[in-house]
Amino acid sequence: MKLQKSGIKTWTKNIKKYFIAALVLGAAILFWGCENDLEKIKAFSSPEDLPIVYAENYKSTFIDSGQVRNYLEAPVLQQFETDGQPFVEFPKGVILDKFDNKKQIISSISADYAKQFTKEKRWEAKNNVVAVNSEGDTLKTEHLIWDEKAGKIYSDKFVKFVRDDKIIYGNGFESDQDMGNWRINQVKGTIYVDVEETTEKKNLNVPAENKNPQQNTPIQIQKPVNIQK
Repeated sequence: MKLQKSGIKTWTKNIKKYFIAALVLGAAILFWGCENDLEKIKAFSSPEDLPIVYAENYKSTFIDSGQVRNYLEAPVLQQFETDGQPFVEFPKGVILDKFDNKKQIISSISADYAKQFTKEKRWEAKNNVVAVNSEGDTLKTEHLIWDEKAGKIYSDKFVKFVRDDKIIYGNGFESDQDMGNWRINQVKGTIYVDVEETTEKKNLNVPAENKNPQQNTPIQIQKPVNIQK
């Protein structure tokens, strides 16, 4: 009987040890999982990842020396301050028109997505990018850069350039910001057309006063999207 009692005691002690070890292991796994979840939540809700300014149906006119210079329209505008490099994002697209001294549009750029790097004075447009000059020449591409400091626009992607009498295809494009002087790199082909007006051209002869400069939000965001020269 003594041997049986001793065996039972030993078995009971072992069971307690295993039970305690299992509890400790389970607590450790639970804590580790919760810690990871907390880290994910922190990362997701980090202030650095959130915009400091948000606006919907944003419309604004930019004036320099009493003259209308640019008109911007976007369904959504978000301003970020990330690692000391501020930028403005237009995740649902943007339209940007540039005017001359006679209040006529001399160039227009639209895209399904765009970003403005405020310190660098550089814009990046992506996805269904269309740029048109005062002559109606139309550039289509998936990626376009506007360098305000250098006063030029360019792309290293496939481009389609539509004029009155021809359509030019190539890889890469360079031009001044008004698209008055342009060059297509690595021309892949040219199609000549015999029509008075191509259906892909856009009429830019719209006076600035016919644009709606009203901003449909009380948030003041003139500074981060200021593209005055």
